[in-house]
Amino acid sequence: MGRVSSRFPVLAITMLALGVTCALAASSASAGDRVQWMQGYDAPGTPSKYDKVGVLKTGPHDARNILVFNPGTSAGSAYIAPLARTLVQKVKGWQVWSVERRENLLEDQSVAEQAKEGTATPKRLFDYYLGWLVDSGVTDHFQLIPDSEVEFAKQWGMRTEVNDLRKVVVAAEQRGGHVVVMGHSLGGSITTAYATWDFNGKPGAQGLSGLVYDDGGSSPTPITKVEAEQKLSDLESGSPWLSFGGIPAPYAGLFAEGGSTSALIAPGAPSLGQQFPLLPANLKPPVPATNLAQWGYAADTQTSPPNLFAFQGHVGHLAASGNPRGWDQAGDITPIKRYAKMFAGWKLKDVDGVAWYHPMRLTIDAGAVADGSQNPAQSVMGVKAIHGDDVNVPIYAFGAFGGESVLDDARALAQQSDLPSSDLTLVNRHNTYAHNDPAGAYPNNAFMNHLVPFLNKAAGH
Repeated sequence: MGRVSSRFPVLAITMLALGVTCALAASSASAGDRVQWMQGYDAPGTPSKYDKVGVLKTGPHDARNILVFNPGTSAGSAYIAPLARTLVQKVKGWQVWSVERRENLLEDQSVAEQAKEGTATPKRLFDYYLGWLVDSGVTDHFQLIPDSEVEFAKQWGMRTEVNDLRKVVVAAEQRGGHVVVMGHSLGGSITTAYATWDFNGKPGAQGLSGLVYDDGGSSPTPITKVEAEQKLSDLESGSPWLSFGGIPAPYAGLFAEGGSTSALIAPGAPSLGQQFPLLPANLKPPVPATNLAQWGYAADTQTSPPNLFAFQGHVGHLAASGNPRGWDQAGDITPIKRYAKMFAGWKLKDVDGVAWYHPMRLTIDAGAVADGSQNPAQSVMGVKAIHGDDVNVPIYAFGAFGGESVLDDARALAQQSDLPSSDLTLVNRHNTYAHNDPAGAYPNNAFMNHLVPFLNKAAGH
């Protein structure tokens, strides 16, 4: 989610979740695994309670091989959970460790968790997170965090993220097997930054068994020193958080979690989102719709606004009839309910697939990674991704919305390190896969079909 490549504008895929409604009905949700937090990087100025990094683990407890996943812009660890569950059934001896970034410690999952468990009414969920915005009578609600209280988050850039990730990778290596690092969208830039980062003279890629890029990466061309200085100056006087399409944090995340959950626990109920005045008109179906139809209408490539490409998938279309109108899968590659589970954190405790707060500094710093080539912008930002010619591990890159440019970024990284062609797997499905289809497509998934043999080869099978 988020940044596809430095060649594309940064957009909030989660913003699309605004199309989702929050008219929820009580329903039970089975309890599942939760994020495990570990000590993270000691970021300057950050209170110690936020110097943590989380991991959502999927797969056999005795698995020694670990695929470490980096979510994209405004994404949480649960985004990859449905794909991870399928993957560990196809590759033996592997776990998937999905990174939960420190900013997600700021989220209030309390009532969302109750809704997934069936103990919060639809009105309670809606009012707690969104209803109070237009109804002053709602006094018990989610509390906003003033930017002035989290000024330290302006330092949560690539240095903080890579050093948090280092803690995760080292823990994975201690299992004694193979470790592969993967990233989706902006997570691809994080993956390249980690692989090329200077850790006491050695690249992060040393000791890894592969890198995987899911519709994301880092362009070889960095931003200029002047651009870097201006972006940091703007950040200093602005919010710590990325704002999506004019929607400030945390509202895009609130819409995303509420809407995806409603599509799962009350799919046939009439959508409240269509009457909600803060939902953009271009995200509302032209006829009365159900929760599931509202979610699908906002997400599908045919009806989702073009500027929200980063939220899109091939998920179907409005049903031909019905009042309220339902949703027709129409043979598209990503099942609509599976797509909703990616964002709701379905069957997971106190976690979802989105990030309510995404550090602006992390996105800014990604522009200086430049496939691991030292450049003036890195000096401005404190980025140490300088070992771009020493990434001697197999690479798999899959282009969906990003298409050939994602593969070009991977080629450039491989060429810098004289990686043999036999260690480079490039797949372009630009014509058939949207940005989130690689994680959502089921049961036939072109991304998965190449990932399985890649991981088997990485493990020596």
